[in-house]
Amino acid sequence: MSNIVRLIIACGVMGAAIALSVFGFWGWGILVLFLGGFVLLSYFFNENMIISQWFLRKEKSEKAEEWLLKITDYEKQLNKSQWGYYNLLIGLIESRKSPLKSEKYFKKSLSLGMKMSHNIALAKLSLAGIAMAKRNKREAQMYLQEASKDDKNKLLTEQIR
Repeated sequence: MSNIVRLIIACGVMGAAIALSVFGFWGWGILVLFLGGFVLLSYFFNENMIISQWFLRKEKSEKAEEWLLKITDYEKQLNKSQWGYYNLLIGLIESRKSPLKSEKYFKKSLSLGMKMSHNIALAKLSLAGIAMAKRNKREAQMYLQEASKDDKNKLLTEQIR
């Protein structure tokens, strides 16, 4: 579903909640307000990406890929801040099948940008592994140094060593 459609539906549902509250149906107004909040929340966090992240944490990459493939055109269906994360998830799934083919997704996720520093470090760590597989030690060391700088919360220190 397009993001514009989500916003229109959220505005309509929020308007209905306000109308119900004005006419004295407070209980229904609050319930519909929460439903409108969930629709509005789906604008910022795509449900397909959340479900695919959950499947990746459960080590079920086939199901995660199935949910990610439901996003047909990520530029229309996702918020611009999610484009990098989408490519990161595709790269993580692809790296389990064929690591050398996932390089383009990690580079694209870095170029599109991500807000969380540990995700940037994860992408650079994956690129370092790919560079080592290509026997490019200098590039791998560069990516490892950048990953250690980006890992501010020290979530990936064991993997970077």
